[in-house]
Parts: sequence; C-alpha cells; structure tokens
Amino acid sequence: MLTRYFAGALFFAAIEPALADQACSRLLALKLPNTTIVSAISVPEGSIPAPAIFGNSPAVVAPARCEVQAITRPTKDSEIRLQVWLPASGWNGKYLQVGNGGWAGSIDLTAMADLLRRGYAVAATDDGHVSSGPVPEAPWAIGHPEKLIDFGYRAVHETSVQAKAIVRAHFGRAATRSYFSGCSDGGREALMEAQRYPEEFDGIIAGAPANNWSHLFTGFVWNEQALAQAPIPATKLPAIQKAVLASCDALDGVKDGLIEDPRACHFDPGSMLCKAGDAPDCLTEGQVTTLRKIYGGPKNPRTGAQIFPGYPMGTEAIPGGWSPWILPPGFQAMFGNSYYGQAVFEQAGWDFRTLNFDTDVELGDVKAGPVLNSTNPDLRSFRANGGKLIQYHGWGDAAISPLNSIDYYESVRAFLSRFADARHANTDPTDFYRLFLVPGMAHCAGGIGPNDFGNTRTSTAMDAEHNILTALEVWVERGTAPARLIGTGRAVTEPTKALTRPLCPYPQTAQYRGTGDPSNAENFTCAVPTDPR
Repeated sequence: MLTRYFAGALFFAAIEPALADQACSRLLALKLPNTTIVSAISVPEGSIPAPAIFGNSPAVVAPARCEVQAITRPTKDSEIRLQVWLPASGWNGKYLQVGNGGWAGSIDLTAMADLLRRGYAVAATDDGHVSSGPVPEAPWAIGHPEKLIDFGYRAVHETSVQAKAIVRAHFGRAATRSYFSGCSDGGREALMEAQRYPEEFDGIIAGAPANNWSHLFTGFVWNEQALAQAPIPATKLPAIQKAVLASCDALDGVKDGLIEDPRACHFDPGSMLCKAGDAPDCLTEGQVTTLRKIYGGPKNPRTGAQIFPGYPMGTEAIPGGWSPWILPPGFQAMFGNSYYGQAVFEQAGWDFRTLNFDTDVELGDVKAGPVLNSTNPDLRSFRANGGKLIQYHGWGDAAISPLNSIDYYESVRAFLSRFADARHANTDPTDFYRLFLVPGMAHCAGGIGPNDFGNTRTSTAMDAEHNILTALEVWVERGTAPARLIGTGRAVTEPTKALTRPLCPYPQTAQYRGTGDPSNAENFTCAVPTDPR
C-alpha cells in the first residue's frame, strides 16, 4: 500500500507542472478586443534583471508564475505592450496594476515580482511605446498624437480592461478587489484613473504624482534657464543645506536634521552672499538669484501668476536630491526639453532658451495638457464608488515639488466644499482621500529620515502602520482609514541610530511631545499646526 501511495504521489507531483503549463498556454487562444496574446508560458521561480535607469540595481527573485505578454491596439497608431503575471499558487483573489515612471517605454518587472510575492495577479504596461534608452525623451510623440494619448491615459485603462479579462479567464473568476499603485508618472496615472475611470480600481496609491505635467515640466525649463545664467556647483549644496537647517531645523521643536514642514521656513538666500569674490561656503550674487528662482518656482512674466510651485528648503544636498535632478546635466533638463521639444512643438532641435513662459506655456496647456494632466479635482464618482486614495510625497523631492501634492489635495477639498450634496454633507475628503508628507524623503524613496513605510522593495513590515499597501487594503476591505503611517530610517544626526517617526495625514504634522527620545515615533503626536506657513 505504501508503495502504491508514494507512486501515486510522485505521479501527481509530476503532472502538476504539466497541468499548470497547459492552463497557462491555453490563454494563447483567448480572444480579446483589439488585442493579441503574444505569449503565455509558465515560468519557474528565478532571478529577473532590475531596470538600470538610475544605475545598476541587484537582480530580484520572482516567484513562479504564468507570464502573459500581449499587445493591444485601440487605434491604428497604437501598440501598447502589457504583461500580466498570474501566481502559480497562493493567489489572494486580487488584482494590482503597477504604474510607470518618466516617459515610460518599459515595464518595471521588479515591482511586479514584489507584488506577485504578496499573492496578487499583477499587470503593467509600457504606455504604448518602447524606450530607446535610459535618457528620458519622447521622440515617439513627434507626429503621433495617438501615441501621446496612449501614454497620457489610454494605455493604463486598456491594460486594466485586458488584464482583468486574462485574470478571469485563467482563474475562472474575477478578482474580488482591484488596486493601482504608482509613483512619479505612476502617481500621475493613479490620479488619472481616479478622475477618468473612477470605477476601475477600489484602492489607489499615488506617490509623488506628476499630475500637473505641463506645468511641472515648465518648471524644469525655468530651473534650467536660471542655472544656465548663473550655475550653482554641486559642491555648494551642503553649505546651502547647512545654512537652511541652521535657520529652520528647530522650528518643529526638534533639532534633528529634518524640517517637519518646510513651509514654515523663510530662509533668505541673500544671507549667504559672498563678502568678496567667491568661496565654497557662500554664494555669488548670480547664484543667490538662481537659488531664489528655484525656491520660488516659475511665474508668468506678464501676469505674475504662479505656474508651478518651487522646491522646499532644507534637503538640497541629500542623496537623490538636487544634484541628480536639478543641477546640470540633471534629469529635469532632459524631461523639460523633451516635453516642449517633442510633445509640444514636435521639433527635435528645440532650444530651451527660447521658451516663453506666457504664450508657450499656454500652447502646452492647450495641446498636451488635456492629455497628460490629471488635475481635475472632481473625485465625487470615485468616492461614490467606494474608492480609497492614499497619496504620499517626500518633502525632499527634487523632481516634483511636494507643494504640488498639497495644491491638488486642497483643490479637491475646495471642490467638494462647493459641490456638497445630501449624501456627502461632510466635505472633508479624508473619508476617502489621505495625503502623507514625508520629511527628508527624496523622489518616491531614498533621501534621509523616515523614508521607508512599505514604499520600497526592501521593506519587510506588513502591518497597516508600516506598509502603505497594507494600510490601503485595510481601508478598502475593512473600512479602517489610516490614522498615521510609521516611517523608519536612520537618525540624521546619529546615522548609526534607528529612527521611527509618525507620518501624519495632511494637514496634520508630527509634533514632538517635549520629552523622550525624538528618534522614537511614540514620542510624537499627529496634530494640525497652529500656523503651517
């Protein structure tokens, strides 16, 4: 009997992978509108290469899966590539779609691997074009308005529709919940989904959203022009940050190398003016002007209206800060030039020095803004569908000013206040939308301070306070909104010491209780500051 038992067990162990292969390969025959299934294969657990956009990253291990690749063509000029990864075992019954970054053009497989490990069926898209390399450009937009629309919003929507159909066909049932998570351009996509397709996702995470795309990229050119006139060398960034912290670090009650709310800081760059000549710890008159322009943000020269907010003070020299983003030959210049040169004017040789911050910005708003911007404050349909939105942004983000996240949140609050109805007499958006600002954090991750709250692939904590995706799941599935997140990192003034700090839902900030170790989150409380500015 034992021999027969073990023989049977070995038989079923042998045929199980074969059955999985068959179930996966059958998806090749799936018929979807305007969509071709290119491949559907069972892939064993193994390493996958990490994207090298910002330097070489170690390979990660992806769990065993049914890997589906498809191309959807909603228009004659569309070619939207997408991948769907279906867990070989332990599906949690949910679907999660991953956002993109920059001008897209590739699929972040490492992000998919992390979410597959959590049991999700995961999908992502290249947004309708293939990137020609690590330099952020958009040559595919020249002469191809449909491809710009694909990038703007259609690719993410089409991927959601087709991927959910693939999930349903493979597992024999639809996902019980659908989530979206993205940062940067992915944050723009996240807000676009909530605005244009409010019934598509139950829960959305929007990190550092580039949602005001046309004005954000205008700010990039603004900084590029200012730095071309009077450059600030990277070697002066530590002196600038030191001067800012000397003026503002203690405003939040704790002198710890972090400014809880940089809006309260009113440091004057003129205080660093060199007494004579130039020196590493001071600024020339031209550099003072440049620094003021970067802090102040672009303005319309005719009306004086603010086009996009400037960059907060106090994190100029952090890792992943001003040096790779703002200072030449930073990513900002590359993005700004590609937006105006390729997406707006459709001229490969466009010169950033020629940008008119009045008429050219208006042209960009009219031509590309309706396609790329996700600034509509009307989230009533998303809320009515039961959707929950968590947005986060680092105060040290040198790519996208965190003040833009505050501006969008406040626009939603103002809109709901104006259009209150009987079902939603409470116009406070916190019942479905919460914004978390992170002191010291750079673009999407990195920087200094409490910058890990489940937003990185190295995060191990899975509870609702330490993991933003878990917090969203709990809110959507159990109705418990996140009262705070806990960010972890290293103390700035004592790098060998662990740091925890509450990340509070805006407009609250983390306020020190006055006693106890300021590196311990329990010695802080979340409260609305009396004067945040």
